[in-house]
Amino acid sequence: MAGRLTRLRLTAGRRLPIVTELTNRLLSANLLDAGTRLAAQAFLASVPLLFAVAAFAPQSVRDDLLKSLSAMFGLTAPTDEELRQVLADPAGKSLRETTGVVGLLVTLLSATSFSRAMARVCERAWRLPRAGTRIAAWRWVVWLLLLVAVVLVQGPVRDGFGVGLWLGTPLLFLLATGVWLLTQHLLLAARVPWTRLLPGALLTAAATTALNLTARLYLPGALDRALAEYGSLGMVLTVLCWLIVVFVAVSLAVTVGAVLAEELPPRFGRRRTERIDGEEA
Repeated sequence: MAGRLTRLRLTAGRRLPIVTELTNRLLSANLLDAGTRLAAQAFLASVPLLFAVAAFAPQSVRDDLLKSLSAMFGLTAPTDEELRQVLADPAGKSLRETTGVVGLLVTLLSATSFSRAMARVCERAWRLPRAGTRIAAWRWVVWLLLLVAVVLVQGPVRDGFGVGLWLGTPLLFLLATGVWLLTQHLLLAARVPWTRLLPGALLTAAATTALNLTARLYLPGALDRALAEYGSLGMVLTVLCWLIVVFVAVSLAVTVGAVLAEELPPRFGRRRTERIDGEEA
């Protein structure tokens, strides 16, 4: 029986190399662990960044952030009020006094742990070694700022700039494709050609867009129930569970995209990935 299974596996590997490679890559990526790690890092990064925005951003930026978060998660009155209280400091004076510029810099630097976790997921998907800190550090910060900018425009983009969801949905997909294309390019330290990053960007954009749209069906009721029964702690647990779902999907899409890019015909830009230990080519 063991011999038959071995022969069957070898036969499948010869006839369906992409399936075999995908299975091996997914098993080595440990998607649930990667998604949980990313969700925790994303939450730990977003909370201090939220306070930093409330402390230092002008009122118009805080209003845009509130509208975008409400649009993304479909927040209803109770949960929306909780978020509004965080961002309601009129001039950010009290938070600025508490945080200070040094605190803002420390917050931004500590949030790069999320960037490093996402970079490790991308590197595992492409089977690349870690990029050197000297090369990657500024990319971690740029990626965080990119995410903040994307969150700020989620509200108007989702609404199709006033036209409606029928225009907002393809715009969300295009925006997400660009974001995940740039995400892989930045966090992989430009070690993979743009054309090979496209399958992963498209798959990740499709997954995140679908989850973005379905969030309004599940999260509003779940957040309201959690807030009523367990208070703010219930909201935290609900958001964390949702983030785990999102980042498991992201890890899966990035990994599948990397395998497809390596196994597709040469016309899709198949070239050997340069493996660099701490230095750019």
